[in-house]
Order: sequence, then structure tokens, then C-alpha cells
Amino acid sequence: MQFARSTSTAALFLLFATIVPAYAQHGDQKEQAKPGGQQAARPAAQQPRPQQQQRAQQQQPQQQQRAQQQQQQRPQQQQEQRAQQAQQQRPQQQQQQRSQQAQQQRPQQQQQQQQQRAQQAQQQRPQQQQQQRTQQAQQQRPQQQQQRSQQAQQQLPQQQQQRSQQAQQQLPQQQQQQRSQQAQQQLPQQQQQRAQQAQQQRQQPVQQAQQQQQQQPQRTRQQAVAWQQQRGWQQGGGWQGHTTFQQGRDHNWASDHRSWAQRGGYGGYYIPEATFSLSFGSQHWFRMHSQPAMYMGYPRFSEGGYSFMLLDPWPEYWAANWYDTDDLYIGYDNGYYLYDRSYPGVGLALTVAM
Repeated sequence: MQFARSTSTAALFLLFATIVPAYAQHGDQKEQAKPGGQQAARPAAQQPRPQQQQRAQQQQPQQQQRAQQQQQQRPQQQQEQRAQQAQQQRPQQQQQQRSQQAQQQRPQQQQQQQQQRAQQAQQQRPQQQQQQRTQQAQQQRPQQQQQRSQQAQQQLPQQQQQRSQQAQQQLPQQQQQQRSQQAQQQLPQQQQQRAQQAQQQRQQPVQQAQQQQQQQPQRTRQQAVAWQQQRGWQQGGGWQGHTTFQQGRDHNWASDHRSWAQRGGYGGYYIPEATFSLSFGSQHWFRMHSQPAMYMGYPRFSEGGYSFMLLDPWPEYWAANWYDTDDLYIGYDNGYYLYDRSYPGVGLALTVAM
């Protein structure tokens, strides 16, 4: 830059040196071209001297040569200046171009670098994660072991308590299961025993009836009617009569019930042996299908061509409509009794109503 300034100042001085003599020469020519009267009018003192004119004439070609040289030298100087300026500007332009290229390339390089970093980060992530996981697992292992040991130690008394509670809770369940199993195992035995007892009880009245029917006392209708009118069955504290059938349900049947032996014996009418064996006994069961009617304060029903009065109350655990739903039969044991197959062993005293 300093060299360009120096050259430009030198060129300006040369131009100024060439312009001044040319301007002076042009003014002299104008003065010579004026009319002669005017030249003559000039005083003699103003006319140039001959030496000065010669010198000026001698200097003019020199000045013209210098001007021509300067004019010839100008394009060379300008070219040189331009070349120098170009040479000087080249590194600047190169620097500018490089800076521009660098500026243009920076975002691309930054993007590439970011992409490379992202790729490297993505590639390194699973490795780092695995390393971190392994490190964490290694660090956590002793802690987990300690926690497990502590939990195990804490849970030991709890587990023991739970086991003891479960054992205590399971005891009644086990006992119940054992009892139920025993009951289930004993059920068939009990059922067999009950069936055998029922058969024996059924056979006993039949056998007794067969044995005693042969020894039945002969009694006329008149004697039976008189015994009935006198209510001979009430001897020994028998059940008193009532106005309704429902009043015959007894809560204390075992104490209120009376057998014929306790009543002093049966004094009513006897059914002939042949007729009894055909229509009565455990082999001939029946159902009343309707509630018995009240007669002389006692329930009365009919079966096998005879009318009977129920002289005993019935247990409270019998069904309310036992007369309609249960299988009944009439047996003989020193007197007549009503039996219910659903409740074996319970006999209600009967008499033949006249």
C-alpha cells in the first residue's frame, strides 16, 4: 500500500510539471496571434528579450519530449501500478476467499462434526449404558445381599408367627375335616345300624302281635263301649283331651307319653287276628291325606275299615303335616300303637273307636 501511494504522488507531480509549460506555451501563441496594432502598441519594454526567446524555444522540444515520455510512461506505470496492486491485492483476495470459504465451510464442517459426534455418541451409548449397568449391578450386589439378609432376618419371626397362626387356624379346620371324614365314614355304619334297629323294631311289634294275638282276650262290643265312655285310657295320668288338632304337639313328649302298660292295660275293642294281619302291621303302611277330626277331645281317623282315636300327643320335632307326608302303620303290643317310618321307635297309643 505505501508503494502504491508513492507511485501515485510521483505521477501527480509529473502531470503538474507537464501541464504548466504547455499552458504557458498556449498563452504565448495566443499573444502572437493578436493583430499587429496591438503588438505594436506594447511598449518596447514588454517585448521579450532574444536570449529568453531562444531559451524558451530550446526548452519547448525538451518539454514536449518529456511530456511524450511521460505519456508513454503512464500506461506502463499504470500497468505496473495495477500489477503491483494486483500483486498486493492477491493475498488479500486469497485471504478473503479463504475466509469466505472457511466461513462457508464452517457450518458444513460443524454439521459434519455434529453428525460424527452424534454417531459416536450413539455408538458409545450402549457401551456406556452397559458399563454403567454393570458398575451399578456390581455396586448394588452387596447392598442387595445385605437387604436380603436383613429382610430374611426380619421375616423369620413373622414367618414363624404366621406359621403358628396358620397352624392354629388349620387345627379346627383339620379337626372339622377329620370329624367330617369320620362322620362320612360312620354314616353308612349308622345308617346300617338304624336300618337294622328299624327292622328289629318293626319286627318286634309284628312278632309280639303274632304272639299276643293268639292270647288276645275276647271282649264284646258292649264292654268296649263302656270302657270308652268311662275313658279308661286316662288311668295312670294319660293325656287329657283338647279342642284343636294343633294342641296335640308336645314339647315334653317323653314325660307326657304313656304306654298301655302304664295305663293299666288296653280295655277297648280287639280286631280279629285274621283281619289285622291282612290290613295292619309294618308291612301295611298308609297316609291319612287329611287332618284328623276331633272326637271326645282326641284326633280320630279311619283305616282298614276301622275307626281309631289318637290318645297320645306327638313330638314337637315331627313335621307339621306328618299325617299327609309320612308313611304310617298300626302295630300291636298289648294294645294298639301308631308308628311313623320317619321316626322309628316312637309309638302313639291308639284305641278302636266305637
